[in-house]
Amino acid sequence: MPDTPFVINDRRKFTAEGELRPDAHIEHELQPEPEQPKATPPEPREPIPFPSADTAKLNAEATTADTLPDEDRLPPPPTAEQTEQATRAYSATVDRLDTAIRATNPGMERMPEMTYERLVQSLYMQALIQLGGAADPGQTPQVDLLGARQTIDMLTVIAEKSKGNLSDAEDKLTQSALFELRMGFLEITQALARQAARPPGAPGAPTGPSIVR
Repeated sequence: MPDTPFVINDRRKFTAEGELRPDAHIEHELQPEPEQPKATPPEPREPIPFPSADTAKLNAEATTADTLPDEDRLPPPPTAEQTEQATRAYSATVDRLDTAIRATNPGMERMPEMTYERLVQSLYMQALIQLGGAADPGQTPQVDLLGARQTIDMLTVIAEKSKGNLSDAEDKLTQSALFELRMGFLEITQALARQAARPPGAPGAPTGPSIVR
């Protein structure tokens, strides 16, 4: 077998000093990796502010106001048939009650029917009692000032709502009752103010009504 000379090819592409050999064959050029699209960082979100006490109160008031009934949220009124049935049932029950009371109390008269005059008189007497008008002679009147004010305001509302629907006698009764009650209320409040201006037990200190509430 003839001797075949061996040819050694230096396939190294770089010299010992790290430089590219002039006879080196570059098969592939190094290509930079394509840049990956950078992920867009999420935009910072503003922190949700915690509502202050005032804001919470306003929100609660707004919610409460929204829940209050108005004309659109009120339940539908009863029908004419329902109203008539309720009226008949009420009248029948009242008659049976009156019969039972008179049976256990012989000689007792039937309770008079309620009228506008009786309504005004009832509120008038209630306010007088609350202003201390029911005190016995020599006794310190006990005044329910807030209750008297509410009763007077109640009678005022009735007078305003019934304006134009009253007879002359009914209107005169209402205005007279309101005038006397308002003057009595002013008299009591002025007496209480004079009483509070004097120290207790001072000589000549007036004795006046005491406030219940």
